[in-house]
Amino acid sequence: MKNVEHVMTAAQLEALARAHFAQIEGLMETTHVGGGHVRVRLVDGTSERHLRPGGTVSGPTQMMLADTAAYFLVLSLVGPVPLAVTTHLSINFMRKPAPGPLEADARILKLGKRLAVCDVLLGDPEAPVAHAQVTYSIPPPDHR
Repeated sequence: MKNVEHVMTAAQLEALARAHFAQIEGLMETTHVGGGHVRVRLVDGTSERHLRPGGTVSGPTQMMLADTAAYFLVLSLVGPVPLAVTTHLSINFMRKPAPGPLEADARILKLGKRLAVCDVLLGDPEAPVAHAQVTYSIPPPDHR
């Protein structure tokens, strides 16, 4: 999407996450905000809780990363609205990600008053390990 303006920085997104989502503290970090994109890195990708048999990052962990990247993207564009919620998440797993840090790059496809549609690639953009489409519902101003 052209001409999108981010209203929250990576530091502000991280602060919001600490305030409202303590469970992801130290798990992910926002590495880029700008140009209609947000990049989030799973830094804890070698922990047993994120690996499945065969030594690869589990599907639920990849979905969490894609959802978090889309959420941060939406908030970076509309401001601190913690009550924005996922209404749809579809993911295709294409390659086995090796244990370790894993990055998700989310970009906005459509930003409306009530819905935002995001596209998320996990891993190397030239050979992604997964591709997700995520839709968020943005509450009206009187419900934020």
